[in-house]
Amino acid sequence: VQFVQFGGGLVQAGGFLRLSCVVCGNIFSRNAMGWYRQAPGKGPELVALISNLGSIEYVDSVKGRFTISRDNTRNTIYLQMNNLRPEQTAIYYCNDWTGSRPWGQGTQVTVSS
Repeated sequence: VQFVQFGGGLVQAGGFLRLSCVVCGNIFSRNAMGWYRQAPGKGPELVALISNLGSIEYVDSVKGRFTISRDNTRNTIYLQMNNLRPEQTAIYYCNDWTGSRPWGQGTQVTVSS
């Protein structure tokens, strides 16, 4: 299994970014997928999950700001991040709901104040 990520970058507070993750491997259709992040000096955190049937969960700190979605025809998940805040600066990763697959390269998201 491989996760190939796109998006991310530097944005001012209040701005938006969209992350994409293409899942290469035979796990996408039957697994819930998630976005994780690791901020400097902190451990990894699960940010959002989407099941193979479209059920969604978010960590409280991103509710109303982030939207996770998936395109089952493209083996891709997305994370739309709106109204970004500096404390959301982190490296963002995608993985399945267990977080047990080999991690991809991650995507740096930097929010300036």
